[in-house]
Amino acid sequence: MLHESAMTQALELAFSGVRGANPLVGALLVSAQGEVLAQGHHRGAGTFHAERAALANFFAHHPAGVDLSSATLYSTLEPCRHQGRQPACTQLIIEAGIGRVVHGASDPTSNGGGAAVLQRAGIEVLSSVLREECEALNHRWTAAQEQHRPFVTVHLAQTLDARIAAADGTSQWITSQASREHTHRVRSRADAILVGTNTVAVDDPRLTARTPAGDLTQRQPLRVVMGLTPVPKRCKLTQALPEGEGWVQLRTRDPLEALQELAQTTHGGYPVKHVLVEGGQSVLSAFFAAGLVDEVFAYHAPLLLGAGTASIGDIGVTTLREAPRFALDPAESGPVQIMDSDVCVHLQPKGDTCSPES
Repeated sequence: MLHESAMTQALELAFSGVRGANPLVGALLVSAQGEVLAQGHHRGAGTFHAERAALANFFAHHPAGVDLSSATLYSTLEPCRHQGRQPACTQLIIEAGIGRVVHGASDPTSNGGGAAVLQRAGIEVLSSVLREECEALNHRWTAAQEQHRPFVTVHLAQTLDARIAAADGTSQWITSQASREHTHRVRSRADAILVGTNTVAVDDPRLTARTPAGDLTQRQPLRVVMGLTPVPKRCKLTQALPEGEGWVQLRTRDPLEALQELAQTTHGGYPVKHVLVEGGQSVLSAFFAAGLVDEVFAYHAPLLLGAGTASIGDIGVTTLREAPRFALDPAESGPVQIMDSDVCVHLQPKGDTCSPES
């Protein structure tokens, strides 16, 4: 019961993170007497892994070299053994002298095997505590890994009647300033932003990530156009502007083919592991129809158009039983946020539960 209680706390910590290139992970360092010594969670690509965050929080208030041989480190995911943007968690755990590690889900990728590394170092390892809940936490991230493709977040900025443009084609701006600022925060952590050729022709977007003040963020995503129609030579994203390095056109209408090509692409020295899809209708519909959407931010503005372009077109559904279903996602800032006059709903495809409470 102690293990399950601690793992439940670790799961709650994990939901404070953001989805994307890396899985959500929570970690808890507990003494032999059951006292929580430190906690941590993964905050996104390039930041401390949950185990390292917990250890950093502990050593910020305790001297280095303190005896942790009787302590237990709980993690929702098997500690990694690979060096990426951050060092291997297994090495940090070994150096800290922790006596026992308890994890929920095993790492499903080729980077797994951390438990065996810890055991060879003499650390007691207990696995599969609340395994189903820990696997459900990242079920869509796992699906992306199995399909050898980036994690896909979809952006829907629409009216109450699910229109993304009026009958005359106008679309700027349907949603509020607060909604657009949130979109830019999501853009800044994505490795790539993908739109269709029609969006480029009609809206001429720059596809940049900017601060609320309008300045470019330090990290800019790769700008991606999907489709067969040539990109206009004078459109903004092709110009020599300081919006970030590079853009690419993927000459395909197949979303899986596009994602698998992006999976072989690097940007800023790192592989593309998280793609933000912003539309328009044809591209969004293709991703939904193919079951390649892992996360949705749907921004609903208090407007009615009655006519115009719907956000989603035909996705091959002919009866209610065939309709893809989604679940509220409690990750990040929760499933529902008020952004000025808009309502932002955060969703994941249903199929596995998105939280211990689901």
